[in-house]
Amino acid sequence: MLVCSKPVTHDHQLYPCRVYSSNNLRFGVSTFNPIQHTLHVISGLPNPQIATSAFTIGTAAVLPFYTLMVVAPKAELTKKTMKSSIPYVVFGLLYAYLLYLSWTPETISLMFASKYWLPELQGIAKMFSSEMTLASAWIHLLVVDLYAARQVYHDGLQNEIETRHSVSMCLLFCPIGILSHLITSSLTKPAEKTRHTDTII
Repeated sequence: MLVCSKPVTHDHQLYPCRVYSSNNLRFGVSTFNPIQHTLHVISGLPNPQIATSAFTIGTAAVLPFYTLMVVAPKAELTKKTMKSSIPYVVFGLLYAYLLYLSWTPETISLMFASKYWLPELQGIAKMFSSEMTLASAWIHLLVVDLYAARQVYHDGLQNEIETRHSVSMCLLFCPIGILSHLITSSLTKPAEKTRHTDTII
């Protein structure tokens, strides 16, 4: 399949279109690299637009994982998906990129503003006045929350504990979701021991 774009000038001659082959995407002697082209386009976006896009894409990207863990926790697709480390690699790279874009000469001094090199609320608040910094922090939260939810999910599978409510809370209020799972585990295990004892008797 051939795809044409706008007329271009090549070797001082005007050609009616660029021809991209679906086999090798070649034009003349040059090779069109779609990944490189995409990265070039993204890098050309203004920082506020990158921050907004990363926020939206990151939020939407984690929802399928939570949906699988809540709707079909014992399905093979869910088990296979939640074992994969690929999402964390992708989110890690995205976070590193946003962190790079948000970094300024003042970042360290704002993070550790006190004379004891400890964080102070005022410095952190000033640092998060940047949309790019907020976007990177949001991706950070999404990754940590998803990882915690995965740990809760796997523990539930291993010990046969209900986790759907705790996983759901990990999405919105991660510390409460973890606490919910700990409480659920403590309430479930005594009941399991009682059933096991009754079976032996």
